[in-house]
Amino acid sequence: MYEYELYRSTSAELIRRADAEREIGRARRARRAARLSRRQDPEGKVRQGDRGRFAPAA
Repeated sequence: MYEYELYRSTSAELIRRADAEREIGRARRARRAARLSRRQDPEGKVRQGDRGRFAPAA
């Protein structure tokens, strides 16, 4: 009986690790997709440092 319990415990631990690694992969893919979608934004992001670069309109 001890070997079977050890097997079940090890199996459950491996399943937990696989689920955790899968979740990490999903999070990485979601962050990468968000980053790529921001790059394709035609409006873009206005940086605070660029505001003083142009002369004021007359």
